[in-house]
Amino acid sequence: MEGTGASFRKELVSKLLHLHFKDDKTKVSGDALQLMAELLKIFVVEAAIRSIRQAQAEDLARVDVDQLEKVLPQLLLDF
Repeated sequence: MEGTGASFRKELVSKLLHLHFKDDKTKVSGDALQLMAELLKIFVVEAAIRSIRQAQAEDLARVDVDQLEKVLPQLLLDF
């Protein structure tokens, strides 16, 4: 996974986190943002890999939302 150059910007992660905080004064440290961005990256890559495997199991040449929907429940339980 280190070969993938894509990552989530800290501003986006911060915005996503703050959307769910009840207290507007809640602050998130830079290290926490970096850790959360890495967790999101791992989650998205794992979702893509599992979706690809699901499509291969169904003998499909293309991954669609249907495959993601099939793997999502177990993926969420694993995280």
